[in-house]
Amino acid sequence: MRKLLIALFLSVSAVSLSGCGYNTMQAQDEAVTAGWSEVLNQYQRRADLVPNLVNTVKGYAAHERDILVQVTEARAKVGRIQATPDLVNDPAALEKFQAAQVELSGALSRLLVVAENYPNLKADASFRDLQAQLEGTENRITVARNRYIKSVQGYNTTVRTFPNNLTAMVFGMKPKANFAVENEKAIAAPPKVDFGDTAAPAPTGY
Repeated sequence: MRKLLIALFLSVSAVSLSGCGYNTMQAQDEAVTAGWSEVLNQYQRRADLVPNLVNTVKGYAAHERDILVQVTEARAKVGRIQATPDLVNDPAALEKFQAAQVELSGALSRLLVVAENYPNLKADASFRDLQAQLEGTENRITVARNRYIKSVQGYNTTVRTFPNNLTAMVFGMKPKANFAVENEKAIAAPPKVDFGDTAAPAPTGY
């Protein structure tokens, strides 16, 4: 009899939790976590391209020291941020993360503009390959970020609407931080990748 009562209680509890949005919130929370992991993965992919890109440009334009330093420092700033899964629960921390990524985007854009002034650099196979990888990564960042934004929007809507908000309050499930609207255009604008005129002869060495 006792086992029957326990089983009945568990069944009723399961139905109650499902009806009050608990299971939906759990599923959406997992989607947010997965989306954030993909955002970090793509941003890391971009950061990993920076050293080779800087070194390649340096081989042809070593005197462009200011922009090379800007890119290197921007990448270092990104690397110093501990972008853990908990960051999505801290609006201030996410804002700093966004600012660092925007700074790196801007520095990369300026670096590619500078590269336009060096025909031999533009014709270098390694540089062109890095440009293509950077362009592809920026596209992946845009896709991953948009998926994350939608996941957070769905989760936050569930958490804030009645009667789900009561369940969220009981279980301590709070709205998650999202990309700020004022930074969205800056983040979404990938560095300009222009292969330009490649008629110049390939370099013979550094």
